[in-house]
Amino acid sequence: MVGSRTLTALVGIAVSVAISVAAWYYFDTLLVFLVLPFVPLLFRGLSRADDGRAPARECPTCGFTTRSSEVRYCPRDGSELRES
Repeated sequence: MVGSRTLTALVGIAVSVAISVAAWYYFDTLLVFLVLPFVPLLFRGLSRADDGRAPARECPTCGFTTRSSEVRYCPRDGSELRES
């Protein structure tokens, strides 16, 4: 049986190809196939806007990271966490 991630990827590819073919038919140029893959890059920063999550904090020794405000010290080595 196909996993949910694989199924999502296959549906995404099918929809992407369908949109590409429709744009090719509508605009009557193959340049659409060169431009369309870069459209998600235009909107990449919008999804990372302030999402209300706590800032990430990192252990200076081992690199452990967490967003939990309850964790003040690294569970691996006991170092105090810093905001990253």
